[in-house]
Amino acid sequence: MLKRCATKILCIAILLLLAPMPAVMAEDVRLVMPFTPGDRLDPAFGYSGWYMRQAGVYETLFTYDEEMKLVPELATGYELESDTEWIIHLREGVVFHDGAPFNADAAISSIDRVRDDPENRWYDQYSFVDSISAVDDYTIKIVTKEPYGPTLSTLADIRFACMVSPAADDLDAEPVGTGPFKFVSYETDVSLTLDSNEDYWNGPVKSDGAIVYYIAQPETRALMLEGDEVDIAWAIPAQWYDTIEDDPATEVVSRDTMRTYFMFVNTAKSPLDKVEVRQAISYAIDRQELVDTALEGVAGTPAKSFWPSNYPWSANDDLEGYPYDSDKAKELLEDAGLTWNGDAWLYEGEPFELSIITYTTRPANKPSAEMIAAQLERIGIKTKVETFEAAALRSAMSEGNYDLCLYAYGVATSGDPDYFVTQQFLSTGTEAGYTRYSGIDDLIEKGRTTLDQEDREEIYTDIQERVLEDSPEIYLFYDKILVGIGEQVEGFEIYPSEMPVLTEDVYVA
Repeated sequence: MLKRCATKILCIAILLLLAPMPAVMAEDVRLVMPFTPGDRLDPAFGYSGWYMRQAGVYETLFTYDEEMKLVPELATGYELESDTEWIIHLREGVVFHDGAPFNADAAISSIDRVRDDPENRWYDQYSFVDSISAVDDYTIKIVTKEPYGPTLSTLADIRFACMVSPAADDLDAEPVGTGPFKFVSYETDVSLTLDSNEDYWNGPVKSDGAIVYYIAQPETRALMLEGDEVDIAWAIPAQWYDTIEDDPATEVVSRDTMRTYFMFVNTAKSPLDKVEVRQAISYAIDRQELVDTALEGVAGTPAKSFWPSNYPWSANDDLEGYPYDSDKAKELLEDAGLTWNGDAWLYEGEPFELSIITYTTRPANKPSAEMIAAQLERIGIKTKVETFEAAALRSAMSEGNYDLCLYAYGVATSGDPDYFVTQQFLSTGTEAGYTRYSGIDDLIEKGRTTLDQEDREEIYTDIQERVLEDSPEIYLFYDKILVGIGEQVEGFEIYPSEMPVLTEDVYVA
């Protein structure tokens, strides 16, 4: 026990030397997160909006509540005048951190700066908009080019829909939003320092301020909590669950999120271009064992399809998925033309071998990949695991130099079902190029241009069934995020969307 404590103290001491921490008041909330905004804080650049929203700096017109229901935030409601005309009512009495008023002009400015800039990464996310105008000081009208079901959820998308002050000089260096916390300073890739927003529209902010540290190593985040260097440690490893729970000064809070762990399959590579082979791999995976072993039984739920069961659009109640069935897996491999030589499977006379590539920033990735490799070995598929840095991983996938890639993906970033299916399965989608899969463009387009909720539910159920059958991706488990908190933390809550993290209610007692 003394040896373990000494090791923890040494690790924390080294961490303090490598990454000096700014001085913070005792009343400030100290949070450590795995991913950094990088060198630009503009919420419409890359994924900076995600991190600034988690930090409580920015807000959107609409948002998703604790049950993943779309609710107004800086908006107060909406009306649908026709299939293409949306009237959005804005909240009055809101001011930005620099004192500028939030009104129709500010909302339009925030939207137009993205949709009018072809160089912006998220430019095409507003391509459905024909025009946007002010009806009065607190009402805007959005006209779409055609009926567009995800209109309101687009206004909740933290990647690009954060409301920013029209008076801000340099959003890359100094974010200016309406949230409960105001920007003070940022040390690139190290820490973000915040003050409370005394003029916050949604009531008093209970913390004097906050500081967010960015540490990629999950074990180090857990050590920081154990060493009382932080009050909240986001995404701790499952292996640390018992340690933190058993410590009277800390506890673990957890919740199912909108994040799914799955493997991209390179369908352009033989014999993975055969649906029987992809299905065989899926049947060979014992997802319950995966959760019980790699996740210590606490950090996930076995997956059926790409959307978790707590997502309103999920069809999991009607889907069988791929239950563990090693005999079925072997049968499908034979159907695909593979042969068993007594020791291994052969394809066209050569051993059938697979590689699973992944990254290590998320603590579940590597142990999950290793468990899956062991399960595939049981049915005679030789499998190895390789880990990459994020950039190298993306490069390998883009170039088609991979078999399977294990990834953790937020499947409801905008809250609307169109987001994930368009990214993953539209033939021109960002991620579809990794699997080289296409064939359901018509269904995706139909789902996007349909406004009736029940009709859309039927369409997205069809999409889930079709993708599950074709298996361009192999779904493993739904993330149950583990967050370690100190006994002094009050008002903390996990949202399924992982958004926000710092709210007006979080404080250190």
